[in-house]
Amino acid sequence: MTTVLRVVLDQLVDVADADTAEASLEVARALLETAPAKCEVAAVVPSDAVDAAGAMVGLTQTARAPFPRTGLLTSWPMGISGGVAGGLLHAPTLLAPLVKHDRAHDNEQTVVTVWDLAVWETPALFPRATVLAHRALLKRAEKHADAVVVPAHAIADRLTQHAPKLAGRIRVIPGAAATGFRVPTDAVGRRRALGVPDRVAVVAGGTEEQVRDVLASIAGEQTASVVVFDEPADVAGAIAAAGIDRDRVIVPGRLDAADRAAVLDAAVIVIALHEGSGFPWRAVEAMVLGVPVVAADSAVHREVLLDGARVAPFAGLRDAAGEVLSSAEELNRWSVRSADRGRAFSWRDHAERVWALHAEL
Repeated sequence: MTTVLRVVLDQLVDVADADTAEASLEVARALLETAPAKCEVAAVVPSDAVDAAGAMVGLTQTARAPFPRTGLLTSWPMGISGGVAGGLLHAPTLLAPLVKHDRAHDNEQTVVTVWDLAVWETPALFPRATVLAHRALLKRAEKHADAVVVPAHAIADRLTQHAPKLAGRIRVIPGAAATGFRVPTDAVGRRRALGVPDRVAVVAGGTEEQVRDVLASIAGEQTASVVVFDEPADVAGAIAAAGIDRDRVIVPGRLDAADRAAVLDAAVIVIALHEGSGFPWRAVEAMVLGVPVVAADSAVHREVLLDGARVAPFAGLRDAAGEVLSSAEELNRWSVRSADRGRAFSWRDHAERVWALHAEL
């Protein structure tokens, strides 16, 4: 008898969050590569994503939901499954047809994934409809999810504060950089196209105020340009308020994996600002490439980055960066530690643990 694991791929066409969209594809591909004997992988996709799913090699079938993603974001939080619930279902995000099922007698399972809690921690940054939909989905997960995957224990602890009924059903399985994440052969050309020089500091994540404070702290140092990844909404305002020369700050917008790797190849240091409960994608990518990382102190950073990054309170980031940059020896030491930690993350490991989770259930 063949077991079919059905993976929800909700962002193949309509990308709401680029990081979780990339992660969903990585999870699906890794599940295909690591499928145990007599196990297959199928897909559940929005109504407008069937052709996109057809490009994925190895899927045994594709179930078409009755609506595009925007419709699913309305119907699934209300418990309207649209005929695509049932069986062994794995969602690499929280968006899934969460309905009542019988795991014991019908061998039906539903597992969802929560990569970050930004919708709950900073709801003002999201459209009201998005906040309401995610809250409703989490309520349904409390009732109907057999397990919820999160990328860190610190996120699990915070999640139980928002959804206490999930205690005991949360499983920690880290994410990773894109499979094969490496500096592209045309990195120099990519940087030229983006206007990025060959020696930069990279600032990733954080609020407008945090970006402003970091830029202000280096405004008087004419040593390097700064690239801002994952910029806040009003990054232009943060730059202006920081008093730094606008020509020194590059804001490239959302980049694909190859462009991010090309920029990180020119980075002497990455300053990871995000202190919330979310997986630190950019910091992990930097470590895969062996770029020294200085990270704002948070429970997630301490757990995920461990000793691969110099973790310091936000107010002490400038001094911490100065220590890392103080000599060639220090830079090399932190580069080695970064690369060592970067090897701990892989989508193959993630997928193998997902298969084990479903087997356990």
